[in-house]
Amino acid sequence: MNIDHQLAENWIKQNSKVLDLGCGDGTLLAHLQTHLGVTGYGLEIDEHKINQAIAKGLNIIEQDLNEGLHRFADNSFDTVVMARALQAVKNPKNLLLDMLRVANEGIVTFPNFAYWQNRVYLGIKGIMPMSETIPHEWYDTPNIHLCTFKDFERLCADNDIRILDAVAINDDSHLPARLMNKIVRAAPNLLADVAIYRIAKG
Repeated sequence: MNIDHQLAENWIKQNSKVLDLGCGDGTLLAHLQTHLGVTGYGLEIDEHKINQAIAKGLNIIEQDLNEGLHRFADNSFDTVVMARALQAVKNPKNLLLDMLRVANEGIVTFPNFAYWQNRVYLGIKGIMPMSETIPHEWYDTPNIHLCTFKDFERLCADNDIRILDAVAINDDSHLPARLMNKIVRAAPNLLADVAIYRIAKG
């Protein structure tokens, strides 16, 4: 699993009900099901990834996240997870609010556009940056709402969303994880390439 998946696991309770938005091939949901006994669903739009997730024995619904979560009742899950998909939806604010309508808590991870390498790339080359966390050319990218730690926190503040936990990580570094974590904590908006938040209703 990605390092943000591993951290998200720490915030999910045993035997809870989880909804995984943009679940991909179901790696995270399968892990949570096996190790924490969670139940729930994954939402995914890619047919190939859906087939891979179903082969893992998961409950998968084919759906575009831009359609929202209207099919689910209020408070029908304990946690909704959205890993590295926030920046690809048309209306991130509405989806965040919908997440917190159907669940007590949400876990959101996204690439931090203010990461220093992106700043240097844009400043020196004068073109949109590409990296492991932002791997597409500007003209064919699914990322339509790239943001930073500060952007996300302002969005939460403006919409009465509580931030329960926040973790800044750099999964592109070759330094030992413990050392890198100390460095990143000094200036997360500059030094982290991935943001991870646990949120709840205000």
